[in-house]
Amino acid sequence: MASQKEVIKLTGKIVKVLPSAQFEVVLENGHTIIAHVSGRMRKNFIRLVAGDAVEVELTPYDLDKGRISYRYN
Repeated sequence: MASQKEVIKLTGKIVKVLPSAQFEVVLENGHTIIAHVSGRMRKNFIRLVAGDAVEVELTPYDLDKGRISYRYN
């Protein structure tokens, strides 16, 4: 992905679990995106289910896809 300076961090809620470890996430501004799990979360076996609040990283180049970097309690 892009360097840390170019990343846009937003919070959202997982709406649907899709195949291949992808998720449909509704952001706080109302947009719906497709997001995948970051490597650190996959390495530490962080499980995600529909309804979880998450932090998503987007690049300014493609605002329809993102990477889930954090799950809130």
